[in-house]
Amino acid sequence: MRKFLPWIVVGGILLIAVFWFVSIKNGAVKTNQEVNKEWGNVETSYQRRNDLIGNLVETVKGAADFEKSTLEAVTSARASASQVKIDPTNITPEQLAQFNQAQSGVSSSLSRLLVTVENYPDLKSNQNFLKLQDELASTENQILTARTRFNEAVQKYNNYILVFPNSMFLGNYKEKPYFDAVAGAEKPVDVKFNFSNDKK
Repeated sequence: MRKFLPWIVVGGILLIAVFWFVSIKNGAVKTNQEVNKEWGNVETSYQRRNDLIGNLVETVKGAADFEKSTLEAVTSARASASQVKIDPTNITPEQLAQFNQAQSGVSSSLSRLLVTVENYPDLKSNQNFLKLQDELASTENQILTARTRFNEAVQKYNNYILVFPNSMFLGNYKEKPYFDAVAGAEKPVDVKFNFSNDKK
């Protein structure tokens, strides 16, 4: 029995090493899937905003003399933003910056649209418009939450694949970028209105 003892010890060590390696790989898969899930939530939140904007534009079109250029700017920004698609498994900082910039264009044009509404008392009292405006404000909060959770998932993933000794075995897993604020994002987009004052 003693002559087999070294082989048993070596076999045990190898078995432990295999389980350890499998555990590291499985951990990478789980954290990567968490990033993918949170990215899906980000896209869902932005899609909800795009859908609401479509309804908002149709409501605003009811104002016969509403500025055509303002509506066109919102529609164009919305269409451009929907063209930017990202695969979260191969996301790059450049892709995320492009996505972020496109969505920022939507926010900017939407803000201009809503500011222009101040000149249209009928729109300001339109119940459908008010409901859509409230839903947009709620959706902006959902977007913020989704982006925050995405960044948290990315941090967990990056920490997992970059720490030693995991990094020795996970060379095919690449570091993922975080959502950063776009330039000028420190200035909040004003989508709140005082609907109690009609234009005089």
